[in-house]
Amino acid sequence: MPRLGKVEYWLVTLALLGISAAFLTPFAVSLIMSVKTPAELNTTDIWALPQSPTIANYQEMLANPNVDFMQLLQNTILIATFSTLGAVVSSAMVAYAFARLKFIGRDKLFIILLSTMMLPGVVTMIPTYVIFKHLHWVNTFLPLTVPAFLGGGAFNIFLMRQFLKSIPMDLDEAAKLDGASHWLIFWRILMPLSGPALATVGVFTFIGAWRDFLGPLLYLNDVEKQTLELGLNTYTSMQTTAPWHLIMAGSVLVMLPLIVIFIFGQRYFVKGITMTGIK
Repeated sequence: MPRLGKVEYWLVTLALLGISAAFLTPFAVSLIMSVKTPAELNTTDIWALPQSPTIANYQEMLANPNVDFMQLLQNTILIATFSTLGAVVSSAMVAYAFARLKFIGRDKLFIILLSTMMLPGVVTMIPTYVIFKHLHWVNTFLPLTVPAFLGGGAFNIFLMRQFLKSIPMDLDEAAKLDGASHWLIFWRILMPLSGPALATVGVFTFIGAWRDFLGPLLYLNDVEKQTLELGLNTYTSMQTTAPWHLIMAGSVLVMLPLIVIFIFGQRYFVKGITMTGIK
C-alpha cells in the first residue's frame, strides 16, 4: 500500500476526527447533563459546561427506590455473560466444520446460512415468540441466552470461518498424523490461535446483549427480571416530568462497562477484524 502524502495524511486525519466527534457527541452531552444540578439543567443549554459538577445524580440514581439498579445490573450481566459464552463457543464449533471439514453440500449450506443475514428480525419475531411461549420460556432468561448456544449467529460464524481458513491446513494434517482427533485439533490447536477472532465475536455479542432492548421487552414481564436498558426505560415512563439529570446519569452508568470492555479489548478486536480476510 503506498504511503500517504502530507496533504492526504492530514485530510484523512481530519476526516477521522470529524467522524469520531460525531459519534462521541451524544455521549459527551449525556455526560455533561449527568453532572449538572436540576436547577442548572433547567436554566442552561445542554451544550453548556456545568458550573458546579456534581456526582449526586449518580448517587441518587443508584439509591433510587423506584429503580433497583443493582438487580438490573445483575440481570444484565447474567444475560450478557451467558450469551457471549454461548456465541463464542458455538460459532467457533460451527465455523470449524465449515472451514476445516469436507462434506457434501458444505458450500451450499454455508450460502444458505449467509442468506439468513438478509432476513429482517421482525420477520421471525412472532414465530420465535410463539415457540418460546409453547416451551414456557416467556418471562425467563432462557429466550435471551439459549439461542446463543445454537450457532452463535450467522455473522459470528462467518467471521470465525474466515479466520480459521487463514490458518494453514498443515497444522491439522500434522496433528492427524500424531493421532489427534477433530476435537483435539479444534480445542488444543486452533482455538489458542484464534484469540483475536474469539475476542471480536465476544465483544460484538456482549455489547449486543448488554444493549438489547427489544428482547427483554418481549420476553420479560416481571420488573425484578428486567435489564438495565428496559429498567431505565420503565423508570422514565413512570415519571410525569422526565428527570433528565437522573436519566442521563443512568444512561452513563449503563454505557460505562461497555466503554471499559472496548478499551481493554480493542487491541484484540481490531486485530480480529483485520486478520479475518487474510489468506
